[in-house]
Amino acid sequence: MPEAIRDAPKFKRWQRILLESGIQIHSQEEHFVKHRHNGEVLFALVSVDATTPEGHKLLPLCFLKGEVVSVLICLTEKETGEKFLLLVKQRRICTGDFIYEQPAGMVDADDHPHDVAVREVEEETGLLVSADQVVLLNQEPYFPSSGTSDEAVWFYYADLRLSRAEITALDAQMTGAAGEHEYIQTCVMPLSEAKTRVTNVCGLLNIYLYEAAVAGR
Repeated sequence: MPEAIRDAPKFKRWQRILLESGIQIHSQEEHFVKHRHNGEVLFALVSVDATTPEGHKLLPLCFLKGEVVSVLICLTEKETGEKFLLLVKQRRICTGDFIYEQPAGMVDADDHPHDVAVREVEEETGLLVSADQVVLLNQEPYFPSSGTSDEAVWFYYADLRLSRAEITALDAQMTGAAGEHEYIQTCVMPLSEAKTRVTNVCGLLNIYLYEAAVAGR
């Protein structure tokens, strides 16, 4: 039985945050809901009639997505110390072209973001990492599209030292869940090149946060 939008944890979370901010919700309407194979709400387009504490109306449409994780994977070559990023590329609806990204995923109802981060690395790249190898970069979630979506991103990184052969073996692997329309290919490239190939905001911010964290060690 598909989950009703009003019963979805991500919908309840969004509503709770609005109320905590002093927003008065007068009415709401769902326009589209995408469910996972298990019936849970994956994302939705909803509209809301809501008033701010100042008496103004909020812009009405929200793409409901909830919490998301993004994981930068830095591979340092043992022999030379050169740094590479393990990225994924797939065609995206924004342009239809291939987009280079960090491994990422949405947080389900009963999941903790850290657990999702560890799992997404394996699912999207085939690389096994332990929970203690994955490090959180932001103490509060960041909102990449605050005017149109509740999407809240937790950024992580993993620093790994591997041989040249191990790094090469991670490149050009086909991954993803076809049942969820995921057709993903892994891409290994030097960190300097990745800064020019990654064009999505979350991917660029993940690189910035990682470099700031490493510089502050």
